[in-house]
Amino acid sequence: MLSIVLAADGSTYSDAAAQCVAAGKLLKGPLLVHLVHCMPDVSGEVKSYISAAELAAWHSDESGRTLRSAAEILSAAGVPFEQHALTGFAPERIVALARSVNAAAIVMGTHGRGAFLDAIVGSVAGRVIAHAPCPVILVKAGTASS
Repeated sequence: MLSIVLAADGSTYSDAAAQCVAAGKLLKGPLLVHLVHCMPDVSGEVKSYISAAELAAWHSDESGRTLRSAAEILSAAGVPFEQHALTGFAPERIVALARSVNAAAIVMGTHGRGAFLDAIVGSVAGRVIAHAPCPVILVKAGTASS
């Protein structure tokens, strides 16, 4: 069974990536999808006011809401998946998860803003591509049904 990492942010872009995975357009064979959402960690000052358990529950709830749409897409297609709610710098955490599950690929939706804007504001996808231990497949919204 191939393990793939599907990074999702709750956008139509990540839903398009989930639809491509669900349709079997990207990778053939039995798959186990590691559906992942990563939130930035909160500052130490915030952590001093909120218990670790409350913070973990909040992160889990937020990630659950964010992943709901992609999870529904995968479930409807009968694609097995595991959800991962991560915190930290998204590109690093996505790459680390891909390494830990020996992923055959990382699949991400792309906003497709262009090189100039990405150079200014940064791109999670670009950073993942630069450090990934496996191929990275970028899906633009609108390509899922093509």
